[in-house]
Amino acid sequence: MSKYDLRTKKGYDFFEVSSALQKCIRRGMEEEAMYWAVELFNSNYVEYIWKRLRIMASEDVGLAVPGIVAEVQALYQHHKLQATKKEDKNQPERLFLTHAVLMLCRAPKSRVIDHALLYHWMRHEHVHHEIPDWALDKHNERGRRLGRGWRHFFFTGTLLADSGSVPGEHEYKQLAMDAVGSPAPSLFPTEPQPEVPAPSNVLSLFPEPDAQG
Repeated sequence: MSKYDLRTKKGYDFFEVSSALQKCIRRGMEEEAMYWAVELFNSNYVEYIWKRLRIMASEDVGLAVPGIVAEVQALYQHHKLQATKKEDKNQPERLFLTHAVLMLCRAPKSRVIDHALLYHWMRHEHVHHEIPDWALDKHNERGRRLGRGWRHFFFTGTLLADSGSVPGEHEYKQLAMDAVGSPAPSLFPTEPQPEVPAPSNVLSLFPEPDAQG
């Protein structure tokens, strides 16, 4: 028998069941997704189900629900812990598996992580980027040769794009500069400051179609 000729308890092809489970979750088909999950569970493929669910959390939901990977992992840990309690014949660990499948079915979906993976890994051998000047600082040899110290670090190296509004941000920056003996006389020096480079946006790779065309 081929190693690829794996069957579930009801006689389904294992790989087809796995594919059906993922496709149903992608489409939000709870009834069908649970059917295939139960079939794999009853066929002793429990660890495999969880492997697929953890992958789906990034592959099919990802940034649409940033915390879902941690949530699926937490449910997996609860499942494993409960499954060790052999005296409980009701298999309450199934609660956590059901929770994970339904959560993934109902979650907003996004394939951006998987698409980004394919794009960046497939093209990596064909592109070459230069190290940007603002990355040369007190933490590397070229930056040190350029005489870049704490001042450069605070006003160039630590610049943030899309900075959140966090209480104490500016006050702690001043305190940190004072603590390391930065020569900056104040938090807001009068000299012009370098701009934060705009974050690279993959959408810029796909320009809008010409309005006339």
